[in-house]
Amino acid sequence: MELKKRLLTGTPGRLLVTIIMLALAIVMIMPFLWMISTSLKTPTEVFKYPIEWIPAHPTWEHHLKVWTGPKSFGTYYLNSLKIALIGMVGATFLSAFAAYGFARIEFKGRNALFMLYLSMMMVPPQVLFVPKFIMFEWVGIYNTHLALILPGLFTIFGVFMLRQFFLSIPHEISESAFIDGAGHFRIFFRLILPLAKPALATLAIIDFSWQWNDYENALVFLIDERLYTIPLGLQNFILENTVDYNGMMAAASAGIIPMIIVFAIGQRYIIQGLTNSAVKG
Repeated sequence: MELKKRLLTGTPGRLLVTIIMLALAIVMIMPFLWMISTSLKTPTEVFKYPIEWIPAHPTWEHHLKVWTGPKSFGTYYLNSLKIALIGMVGATFLSAFAAYGFARIEFKGRNALFMLYLSMMMVPPQVLFVPKFIMFEWVGIYNTHLALILPGLFTIFGVFMLRQFFLSIPHEISESAFIDGAGHFRIFFRLILPLAKPALATLAIIDFSWQWNDYENALVFLIDERLYTIPLGLQNFILENTVDYNGMMAAASAGIIPMIIVFAIGQRYIIQGLTNSAVKG
């Protein structure tokens, strides 16, 4: 009722923008609706035209096959959760440490070093596949989850985003703590981190999304099928002469559930964290 009142009493321009945004939202959500619809159809109904968004006889057979078939999706699910959760926690914590050093500790060449660090974002990740392969083979972590977890602990974007947020925190807070005898570690854990909860939550959500959907690194550095993640597990539905679209869409529907849960829990932090990180640069 309140939304309707705002639309009616707002300016025509605001109403037009709302309509456009609503249309774009519908267009963006249509592939997800098609995915769920296809997972409930029979193989003969997948490419039926015009599209039947609501199957006449929905079936849960494909969803059951995903979890109870010879190659259970549960293994891929647990592998993805392990990699994404460890990577998310580690990347958030290490990024906060590095960002604090760049934002709150004065040392010679700090800005130049930070710019050099940021310049690494321009290096395409595909260029690093061969050096990483040689390094992982040498230290013995190739074809293990560590090959995905360890590189995922370091994120340039995370350091940049948290540094910008830390710069927005008044320096008087840390200066008062210094006068009271606090050191950098106490200031970091007792003052900065509690104030940075929105930015930390935002980075955690973004990093979880990256880790969960990582396909290229898993494809290159994992061979053993028992170590596969969800993006690699979806390849099992590509058969020799055909593609099991129903099973693939059922698996993909299950694969987005953790992303929806994580986003629903921390959605209020995303805009707040990104906005605060851009206040001062």
